[in-house]
Amino acid sequence: MQFGQTQQQPITSAVRAVLDGVRDMATIADLLFLERWEMQPSPGMGSVLRVAQIRRANPQLAAALRAELASR
Repeated sequence: MQFGQTQQQPITSAVRAVLDGVRDMATIADLLFLERWEMQPSPGMGSVLRVAQIRRANPQLAAALRAELASR
């Protein structure tokens, strides 16, 4: 994946590792959204529902991301 094609860069190694093989821009946007939300949750039902769906679809990534952020 070319990170220059997105507006954001992955910050965590957990998300960076998953994004290596991803080519779908919607998936990239979702995973970056999850990363940013885990770092600084934002209010709003839409955001909470989106994060819940992404976590359900990627439980290992969600756990690895939370663990990495907790260790910082």
